[in-house]
Amino acid sequence: MDRYHWLLVFHVAGAFLLLGGAVVAGVFNVAAMRRERPSEVALLLGLTRWAVVAISAGLLVTIAFGLWLVHHAGYGYGDGWIVASLVLWALSGFLGSRGGRMQHEARTLAERLAVDGDVPNEEFRTRLRDPVALGLSWSSGLVALVVLALMIWKPGA
Repeated sequence: MDRYHWLLVFHVAGAFLLLGGAVVAGVFNVAAMRRERPSEVALLLGLTRWAVVAISAGLLVTIAFGLWLVHHAGYGYGDGWIVASLVLWALSGFLGSRGGRMQHEARTLAERLAVDGDVPNEEFRTRLRDPVALGLSWSSGLVALVVLALMIWKPGA
């Protein structure tokens, strides 16, 4: 395989890490919201840390190999679909980071409640189902899908 195809392989692998990690985090998040005991919620939200590692690696790999591919394939960095992809890529990372911080607070509370008798309280339920945190996290995944669509179809290229 030539250099272009290797760049493409690594870029696609990064996209799989990013989107796969987002799906796994979403599954653990939904599973946590269906639990009542703080210890179970803490376990499930704790497992999302592994998904965050995949998401972070995917973000780094997609930007590095994506920019290299743009250069190697002869596209212009000012092309509309590339500019839109870069802006949306950054937005996806920002939204996911903000939502993740809020969900980290829910996990910390769940861990504390698990030690103190494993009984939920109203603050726990509220934080676990916080519409802002959920909206930020789920929006991050949707924006990442839009970036993927732009990378595949390259509108205007």
